[in-house]
Amino acid sequence: MRIDRQSLSTNPGLLKLDLYCKGMRLDESCFIEADGGRKILRTRAGLGSGLECILPGGLWTNVPVTESFVERSPYALHRDADGGYRIRWHGEPVAPIRLSPRPAWYDRTTSSGKPMTRIGTLQGTYLGIYQAKVCEYWTQKPEKVNCKFCSVGLNLGIDDAEDKTVAEVLEVVRAAREESGITYVDFNTGHYDGDTYLDILEPFILRIKRELGLLVGVQTPPHRDLSRYDRLRELGVNRVSFCFEIFDRDLFREICPGKDAEYGLDHYLEAIRYCAALGAEGPREEPWVSNGEIIAGLEPAASSIAAIDWITSVGAIPTVCVFRPLRGTDLEHRDPPRTEEMIPVFGRLWEATMEAGLPIGVAPNVHVSLVLLPEECRWLSPRRYPFQSLKLKAMSGVLRRRLDRRFAAHAAAA
Repeated sequence: MRIDRQSLSTNPGLLKLDLYCKGMRLDESCFIEADGGRKILRTRAGLGSGLECILPGGLWTNVPVTESFVERSPYALHRDADGGYRIRWHGEPVAPIRLSPRPAWYDRTTSSGKPMTRIGTLQGTYLGIYQAKVCEYWTQKPEKVNCKFCSVGLNLGIDDAEDKTVAEVLEVVRAAREESGITYVDFNTGHYDGDTYLDILEPFILRIKRELGLLVGVQTPPHRDLSRYDRLRELGVNRVSFCFEIFDRDLFREICPGKDAEYGLDHYLEAIRYCAALGAEGPREEPWVSNGEIIAGLEPAASSIAAIDWITSVGAIPTVCVFRPLRGTDLEHRDPPRTEEMIPVFGRLWEATMEAGLPIGVAPNVHVSLVLLPEECRWLSPRRYPFQSLKLKAMSGVLRRRLDRRFAAHAAAA
């Protein structure tokens, strides 16, 4: 697959991937916040450090704009005379974009006085919340053992609050539901001694499910007692995600020393397998998926493809991020991956999920800016799956109607 002006203009999946790998410079003509765009916030382990925007084809993305590698990017964003925005590649226009709209609640505070964006932020169209204190890999003595790509220890207390009460979170979730139309809330925590992360999240999950009926996901380390995920499913959780990041065992040990020492790669994989099997037990009122998350660009492409194939083989859905060398992290001086090396990885993501018959792209109004979703990767593969595509479309319609009825009932009862 060639990377040239023509392909970038007609293939939004390729454009989204290339922007992840190369970033984009902001021309002095741009007035992002004045034009209703979202402030650039370094949240969610730093992956949210870029410009939130919408590419042709309706692909929501978060483009790196503040990191050092962006200075070498062939991309620049310009504001047209009519106020629209257009991406240029080597000085030539390739695509118009829309700024992801900044909701009114972004400029408000909670009843306790905290800026709402320090409680949660939109990552595309869903609400992401990093709950609780900083991951304890960052505070371990005598030497911290955090993942070397991560910046969460640099974010909390700056763009993200360290302490968030149930009342504060519910206030922000309500605002995001009423004003931004969110259907999904995703909670993220780091590692805490005593495996307390699920205990911390349960009160928030219970209130959101009971009072708003939204879809809810959790991304935490794998609990040592895997039966805790049976309880999460009973509580109505819809997604559990495990970020093992790297499939190559030697690189996992080197780049994620805390995860390697505390849990080990095998326990991450077993948690993914266990939770995927829970979803295979039979239909329930609440949808349920298990995700295994990796970062492409930290290991050879062949290893990332092997991870994708393993994840789908157990019935889980891969989430694949593109490595972003963030300022202040241990890997800030590394280069991002080359797009040419990433195309086969993301092409395989589409093919593997479709071959396994996994429920991708089913949840309504869930557009993710931080990653290429499996269904968006169809732009990076020549293969098509017409029967499975029709099945997914039907599943999406059923879930949308079910959620519409639920939201209407909750609104009437409020």
